[in-house]
Amino acid sequence: MNTMDAPRVLEAALLCAPQALTTRQLRALFDDALDAQALEQILRALQQEWAGRGLELVQVAGGWRFQSRPQLQPYLERLHAEKPQRHSRAALETLAIIAYRQPVTRGDIEEIRGVTVNSQTLRQLEERGWIEVVGHKETVGRPALFATTRQFLDDLGLQSLDQLPALEDLAGGAQALVDRVSQVQDGTANAAREVARPPQLTLVEQAGPGASDFLRA
Repeated sequence: MNTMDAPRVLEAALLCAPQALTTRQLRALFDDALDAQALEQILRALQQEWAGRGLELVQVAGGWRFQSRPQLQPYLERLHAEKPQRHSRAALETLAIIAYRQPVTRGDIEEIRGVTVNSQTLRQLEERGWIEVVGHKETVGRPALFATTRQFLDDLGLQSLDQLPALEDLAGGAQALVDRVSQVQDGTANAAREVARPPQLTLVEQAGPGASDFLRA
C-alpha cells in the first residue's frame, strides 16, 4: 500500500459516509495494512489540515466523521424548511435522568421528577434511538431498565458518557444536558461540539425534595 494515498482515501471515505466510521471500518479500507496507531496519526493530521474550514473531523462514540462547524449552522438551517421533531420539556428531563442515572426504571424516573412518566414519552425517546431497554430489575414485576444508546452520544457529539456535564453541580449538569438536546432538536446535532456551561436549577427544582440525594446515590 502506498501510505501517501492513505490520507486522501480516509478523507474521501469519511466525506462520503452517511454516518461515523469506526476504526475497524477505516482499517478495512487498507486490508488492515495500516495499524491502529498509524491510522490515528493520519486522522489527527487530517483534523489539523481541516482546521479553519467549514467542516471539521471529529471523533464520537460511533467512530470518526466530518461535520459542519457550530458557527455555520444558522446559515445551513436556511436550506431546510422542515424542522426536526421536537420533544417536550418532560421528555428532555426524562432523558437527562436516564443519562445520569442509567440504568433506571420508570419508577426511578417518576421518583425524581415527582410526576408520572407518560408511556409515550419513553416511546418517543426509543424511536429517536436515544434510549433502549438494557435489562430488567430483579424486583417485584421486573420493571424494564433504561439506558442511553451510542446514537445518543453520536447525536450530541460525545465519545462517551464521561463527557456529560460534571455532576459536581447536579442541577446545572442536568440542565446543561437538557439545553444540549434542545440544540439537537433545532438541527444543530452535527454542529455543536461542547455541552453548554451549566446554568442554574430547573430539573432538580422541579423534582422536589430528595431528588439530589437520589441522583448522587
